Amino acid sequence: MFAAEIRRKRVQQLRAFSKWKWHVDEVFVKVNGKRHYLWRAVDREGEVLEAVVTKRRNKAAALKFLRKLMKRHGCAEEIVTDRFASYKASLREMGALEKQQTGRWLNNRVENSHLPFRRRESAMQRFRRMRSLQKFASVHSSVYNHFNQERSLTSRDTFKLTRTAALSEWRQLCSG
Repeated sequence: MFAAEIRRKRVQQLRAFSKWKWHVDEVFVKVNGKRHYLWRAVDREGEVLEAVVTKRRNKAAALKFLRKLMKRHGCAEEIVTDRFASYKASLREMGALEKQQTGRWLNNRVENSHLPFRRRESAMQRFRRMRSLQKFASVHSSVYNHFNQERSLTSRDTFKLTRTAALSEWRQLCSG
């Protein structure tokens, strides 16, 4: 309920920036003992833009994810990926191959964004259904984006102010 409202506000704020750099990656997640793939996109500031769960890790799944991402957030100037061939094939089909960047450490932003998800996943003792994984991933990213303040980039006073503002906004959304 309130996660959708937070996400809508975040998307409106993100659309104010015209020069976007997205980091895209997929992570393996076991659902009821079977391997599924969680595709995630993170912007240059570490905000999770999109999370989609698929059964396969191929061009069709990458294309589905990238189309959903571009439909919701517009088109990026740079899309940083790993060297997985499905990204290249799907970006070629979309006509955005020149926007792709690959490099050894370029995708660290999205690789590190998997860590909070993995912590919550183990605390929840894994997932039993693909639908519950998709719901959890989208809600978790909205909540994480709301409270993630990039502590290392700001002074202590600024961090405390933004954290207090985020907490008061959260309480206001939960009470209403």
